[in-house]
Amino acid sequence: MKILQTAIILIFTILVVPVFTYLFGIPLGEKEWEVLKVLMYICGFSIAYCFIVGELTNNNSQVDKYWSILPIIYAWVMAYYGDFSPRMILMASLVTAWGVRLTYNFARKGAYRWKFWEGEEDYRWEILRKKPEFQPRWKWTLFNLFFISGYQNILILLFTLPMLVSLQFDGAALGIWELIVTSGVLFFLVLETIADEQHWNYQSEKWRLIREGKLLHGDFAKGFLDKGLWAISRHPNYLGEQGIWVCFYFFSVAVSGLWINWSIVGAMLLLILFQGSSNFSEEISASKYPEYKNYQKRVPRFIPKVRPEGVGKPAPSS
Repeated sequence: MKILQTAIILIFTILVVPVFTYLFGIPLGEKEWEVLKVLMYICGFSIAYCFIVGELTNNNSQVDKYWSILPIIYAWVMAYYGDFSPRMILMASLVTAWGVRLTYNFARKGAYRWKFWEGEEDYRWEILRKKPEFQPRWKWTLFNLFFISGYQNILILLFTLPMLVSLQFDGAALGIWELIVTSGVLFFLVLETIADEQHWNYQSEKWRLIREGKLLHGDFAKGFLDKGLWAISRHPNYLGEQGIWVCFYFFSVAVSGLWINWSIVGAMLLLILFQGSSNFSEEISASKYPEYKNYQKRVPRFIPKVRPEGVGKPAPSS
């Protein structure tokens, strides 16, 4: 029941928070509303597609396939309306770099097929479908419409909208703060890339051993990765993903001079989503791997612990 309650809260926030945050910052002008309408048409089509195809094929990873692609489309639409100014090109290029990397990472897991409605489904959807709170089937259909297809597609649009704020102020020249924000985005992009690569190498080798009927040994016997970046954060890839879009929001701060503006809603809701997503993933991992609960106690969920030198070490004997 906790999962369903979380989904309801998320859907409620996506309806209320944008209205509240719109009170902060300069209202959209005629040009920005025109751009937003175009983006909303694309988003609406994606919602309908993901819902219908998900229902017909029973593969609810349709949104997952477009999670890394739609932001690129949104970004370059906004860049077009911004006359491809240096700021718009910079922001759109960063989104493209993020999207290409994430699409590649998803593709190598078997998510895409020539029959584009097929492909590997996220294992968590199958587990959710079988839960009592989603029985009978019509409950899952509503969940698919309002959360999987609706909420996530709207969220994808929202976390790209700092570009729309930047479009409002695009007469201003690029400054030092944009360079700092760009460095932040690139840092988290590299972090996420390394984390995903470490996880991919570990899982590939683990499943190779399983397929060949060999005995799992050492780190593979545990069943989960706790080395590399995963030794200091249980979800370094999630940390990177959240960090990218929080930094991306600060483009709108740098150009507008407003620490809080309505486009913060995308980053806020993304942080909330990853809390729920990581909760569910860890619930599954803890049920499968006996040592995972100790891992949870030992390693922070997202942000690594910063401990001063000497803290926690035994005092020298006198």
